[in-house]
Amino acid sequence: MQNKTISEIEQEYDLEIDRIVSEIKKNNAKRVLLQFPDGMKPYSTVIAKEIESKTKATCLIWLSSCFGACDTPNLGASEKDIDLVISFGHSERKQRK
Repeated sequence: MQNKTISEIEQEYDLEIDRIVSEIKKNNAKRVLLQFPDGMKPYSTVIAKEIESKTKATCLIWLSSCFGACDTPNLGASEKDIDLVISFGHSERKQRK
């Protein structure tokens, strides 16, 4: 298990937390599903807690596999309970020279 802070994770990945928070607030989303590629799943709870701390939303984490941006969760009957789906990718932060 990775024990990194949100600041440490943001040094490695461009999470766009402010953009996500803005979308949640704009859509008045109460239940937000977060989807992560397998390599980012160890950080998912830290990211979810950060989003929850800045919004009134409850974040749920999609634990099934994710094979890229076009692989959206198949929610089935639970779809009506989800207000917004946020899919993360391996968008690494570019090193400044």
